[in-house]
Amino acid sequence: MQMTAKIGILILIVIFLVPAVTAEDALYWYTKAQNAASNHDYTNAVTYYNNAIALNPTYDAAMAGEAVALNALGQYSQALSFANQALAIRSSPTALGAQADALFYLGQYNEAIGAYQNYTLVVYNQYTAYCNLAYSYAQENETNQALASYARCTNLNQSDPLAYNQIGLLYMANGQYANALNAFNSATVLTTSDAQIWNDKGEALAALGQYQDAIDCFNTALNIDPTYAAAQANKQAAMGKGQLIIASNTPQPTLAPWYLGGIAPTTMTPTTVATPSVTETQQTIVQTTTVPQTTAAATATIKTTYSPLSLFPVFAGLAAAAIILNRPGRGKIR
Repeated sequence: MQMTAKIGILILIVIFLVPAVTAEDALYWYTKAQNAASNHDYTNAVTYYNNAIALNPTYDAAMAGEAVALNALGQYSQALSFANQALAIRSSPTALGAQADALFYLGQYNEAIGAYQNYTLVVYNQYTAYCNLAYSYAQENETNQALASYARCTNLNQSDPLAYNQIGLLYMANGQYANALNAFNSATVLTTSDAQIWNDKGEALAALGQYQDAIDCFNTALNIDPTYAAAQANKQAAMGKGQLIIASNTPQPTLAPWYLGGIAPTTMTPTTVATPSVTETQQTIVQTTTVPQTTAAATATIKTTYSPLSLFPVFAGLAAAAIILNRPGRGKIR
């Protein structure tokens, strides 16, 4: 009985101390994954996040971080799966943003609207999220909500010509040509090298009957891209003045440069809260790309040694237990 009691006590000590080692290992891999993600090394980040999750199957921060990294790699279905798993355990800005971005890139705009609404309730300053939300509204033909979200987007970032171009295209689709022209003017002030924006501005001018100004815009577009067939056709139509201007402004997806979908400085990285970061949009009406994000992942220095609750205390505890148990009069069952 004495030997049985000793063995039982030793087992209890091991059970108590070993989990600390496992937790430390999971944190080690999570930290390593965060550092890899912040350096845009998403492939290795995914591997390290998986290592952390293998050691701690309920590590929601690692799941959210992996979702962000997978978005950055264009693996949106897998990203959505990890984001959903993380949110089933605990809600965090990183997981919410990764979920919204994955839905957006998968073209599930109705679901993306709800996801971005949830995300913007906790992260108020991520302009790419509002741009993606606006684009999703546009795809669902909810023009007023789209314009309101683009307003939030441009209030947060007044230097993105693609956002203003999207606003102009929405107004064009509604026949509000003067408002469209104002938006295109803002876009062309910010960039002189986007042929589509100049073509779109020319369409607004032509719709307002300002044919010579429209021709100048079409010429600018053709100087940028001499093969731009729509601009060439619009120019010929404007030169005939009474002819119909070819409108190519029905909002459609095309990844916009403003949304890169990777880790960005925040808590989902698109923004990170003691969880992975992101943040890391899309465009054209022909849209062009935002992960957004994220969001540069919060970096942490990788630990090269274990914390006090690591293998050393396990062995120390076992040694102490052995000494105590071998003292005279101890361990006897009376």
